[in-house]
Amino acid sequence: MKLQNQLFQQAKQMVGKLTNQNSFNEQDKEVARQAIQAAYTNATAEEQQELQQLEQQLAQENELK
Repeated sequence: MKLQNQLFQQAKQMVGKLTNQNSFNEQDKEVARQAIQAAYTNATAEEQQELQQLEQQLAQENELK
């Protein structure tokens, strides 16, 4: 698996875990944001679009909590 694909998968998994938890702290959210940014650097256009959606999902979760 290519490194950028691995970063992309990790970012997806982190956001998924956070959104499935009842509570998460600022550090958890920051780690997820950093993972998204790291993956974004080398992502394909399609992956970049999905990463943007993950960022939006993370922001929405933050507003709901």
